[in-house]
Amino acid sequence: MLASLPESERAAILADLTEAQLESLRWDWSFWARPDQIEPIGSNWNNWLILAGRGYGKTRTGAEWVRQNVCGSTPLAPGRYKQIALIAETAADAREVMVGDGKIPGEGSGLLQVHPKDFRPIYEPSKRRLTWPNGAIATLYNATEPDQLRGPQHDAAWCDELAKWQYAQDSWDQLQFGLRLGDHPRVVITTTPRPIPLIRKLLADGPTKVTRGSTMENAANLPPTFIASIQDRYAGTRLGRQELNAEVLDDIPGALWTRTMIDHARKRVELPEMQRIVVSIDPSGTAGEEDAGDPIGIIVAGKGIDGRGYVLADRSCKLSPDGWGKRAVKAYYEFLADRIVAERNFGGAMVEHVIRTVDKNVPYVEVVASRGKAIRAEPVAALYEQKRITHIGDLAVLEDQMCAMTSDGYGLEGSPDRLDAAVWAISYLMFTAKTPIVVSPEAIAKSKETPAYRRKRLA
Repeated sequence: MLASLPESERAAILADLTEAQLESLRWDWSFWARPDQIEPIGSNWNNWLILAGRGYGKTRTGAEWVRQNVCGSTPLAPGRYKQIALIAETAADAREVMVGDGKIPGEGSGLLQVHPKDFRPIYEPSKRRLTWPNGAIATLYNATEPDQLRGPQHDAAWCDELAKWQYAQDSWDQLQFGLRLGDHPRVVITTTPRPIPLIRKLLADGPTKVTRGSTMENAANLPPTFIASIQDRYAGTRLGRQELNAEVLDDIPGALWTRTMIDHARKRVELPEMQRIVVSIDPSGTAGEEDAGDPIGIIVAGKGIDGRGYVLADRSCKLSPDGWGKRAVKAYYEFLADRIVAERNFGGAMVEHVIRTVDKNVPYVEVVASRGKAIRAEPVAALYEQKRITHIGDLAVLEDQMCAMTSDGYGLEGSPDRLDAAVWAISYLMFTAKTPIVVSPEAIAKSKETPAYRRKRLA
């Protein structure tokens, strides 16, 4: 295939083609694709699971699969499928990655970029819908709202970054109930792997064809500086094995949190009123400049009137002190928190100074670390084991850090910034704070919808 040839050979082949041939070749995916980016041969599969590293070309492969199966030989000719589900981690990912909204047609990897002009679908954002000239329709869904998939019927689906979905099993189940059109509904799944239960089930499923690929397989189409940077920083590391080599890694032996514990914490629940809500900060000890040093961990958590702990948001960032201070204070007002907490032993005075500079009226409490990270994390991990903690929203990076913390220390590179902040927050809520200050989910929602509500100073 052309993509697999050395640059000199590709240039020689292209130089001999006419302009008409070049234009035709531009849209011929079978010519440009690597063999493992082509749909598996045969009819004995229902799911095509593409587990591949960053930069492999997963998005392009998924978009080209949809084009191949939706379009006929002419713009108005029918394709194999007519009702497609496009499911991403979030609504924004569905628009920006899968559809390619706002990008130049012909440039990029989304559906709007991989179609020739006459075959290109019309995108209607308000309807979450793509419509092809031949009448085929693709509807956009996100995995934060599985009930979107309850009811609609499809004959095919493209699921992107399934391993990161907040409600992976629920969303997958609702999709399966709706795959009841046509003779043989099929699903293509493009994702960087994580060892969540659904990925393991798919790998063990007979009707699933699995394609594995690494970042380096697409090195010819990636900037040399990117390749050199990631190889230097991540080659041989656990994160590199997962994100670049696409290995599905088991839980780290001796980890305080397991994927089973995390999976249970992510189960959907009706959010109760909160007794208390705090914003917890773990300073990195660096300047906080973007792309330099470790992030500043900023976690929002609450204790419900049901006695359970709820991790509500991860607002961690790499910003200057003024930047992360404003981010933390904004979260304080957004979630109607009753205070900000941070560790006294490491940067506590600095954190308080930053917060007071942003807003002197925000209540602030220091917590004291008398033991190491792993030891103080153990009681919080025990709460997870007892199924007393729930995760709300996208907390994938925090969850990865949790599953890398062992009794002997942290098993990944860098600092467990998000984990430290979460441990402080949950410990304060579940073991220290006593007097309840009840806040309803409706009040939090109102705060988010009206920026002037309790945070007009930040407008």
